[in-house]
Amino acid sequence: MDRSHSLSTDKAQDSGYSTASGSETPPEVYFSPLNLKHINSKLKDLEPEDILKWCLITLPGLFQTTAFGLTGLVTLDMLSKITAGTGQKIDLIFLDTLYHFQETLELVERVKVKYSDIRIHVFKPDGMDSAEGFEKAHGERLWKTNDILYDYLVKVEPAQRAYNVLNVKAVLTGRRRSQGGQRGDLDIVEVDEAGLIKVNPLANWTFAQVKEYIAIHDVPYNVLLDRGYKSVGDWHSTSPVAEGEDERSGRWKGQKKTECGIHNSRSKYAQFLRLQEMKKQEEALKEALTRVRLSQAEAA
Repeated sequence: MDRSHSLSTDKAQDSGYSTASGSETPPEVYFSPLNLKHINSKLKDLEPEDILKWCLITLPGLFQTTAFGLTGLVTLDMLSKITAGTGQKIDLIFLDTLYHFQETLELVERVKVKYSDIRIHVFKPDGMDSAEGFEKAHGERLWKTNDILYDYLVKVEPAQRAYNVLNVKAVLTGRRRSQGGQRGDLDIVEVDEAGLIKVNPLANWTFAQVKEYIAIHDVPYNVLLDRGYKSVGDWHSTSPVAEGEDERSGRWKGQKKTECGIHNSRSKYAQFLRLQEMKKQEEALKEALTRVRLSQAEAA
């Protein structure tokens, strides 16, 4: 065995980067559990701007995923200031579920005007351009009749498609601990089952801090915030928040659900799809057996 080759390979693995000799492709970045623990211990007390600067120099294939909530807008504004004059820009990924509020879509247009040098990649449910077409293909009120399938079709699959098409290796999210639910113990940096690095630069901030930044820096925001909404998603599953309620309590009100899908375990949806396929096969088998019985009865 070539000991020198072994040593260089070990060092490359220890660094958290894997390189391809003679290739211009950006290195793949991975963090072992030990790497991740160390990184989070160093980033946990930094200001969001400093976390973003770390991301810019550390993570190739970096994008921002956003539904244009307040936290995502703060991140966008901070990035625009950090990267001003550098030529380095972080593209945005927006998942258009086809069920966003009109106010959200109007906000997207205002963001395009204020941050005119930022590219926004829009991904919709596969093969769909309208809610009418979606309902024709999958039935009405799918979010009620099969919410897991709905989440998969409008969020999970489009997100995975975006990551593949754009060669995404890491994403900036708008999640914060103060939003409660599954987000209560967020780390700054996470790695999902597929190796996607997720960074939550404002994890330590409160809603009040986010809102204050928006006001001070004149960042465009969703006018629904002035009508009692704090977290805005699809129109059919979002409602205003009462005084004293958790920030995300207006999402899926009356349900135990706290996440839309893209931040849940990917294996959950893989298992769901397998069960859906098995169900289809069982139904097809039942239909085939029914046809055989009818054919036998006619022959008799």
